[in-house]
Amino acid sequence: MTSSARLLLVERVALPGNEPQVAKLLDLAMLSFPGGRERTATEWEALLRGAGFALTRIVPTEAGVSIIESQLGYERVRVPSALVSA
Repeated sequence: MTSSARLLLVERVALPGNEPQVAKLLDLAMLSFPGGRERTATEWEALLRGAGFALTRIVPTEAGVSIIESQLGYERVRVPSALVSA
């Protein structure tokens, strides 16, 4: 993978707070399987950083999933404010 390459993930990103949402319901279902869970934007950033990637942005879609873009190395994250807890 070159330094200019991008890694794109298509995943649900759980919103912060206690409002009902599909991602949280799926999180409960996935917790019954070893290692399964939905992640927040902050959790995606930490997971990617641990693998040597920088989360560069998260693009929500109307399909209920987000496109998570990352690249090799660490830099500031551009995440929609609605996906970040206060």
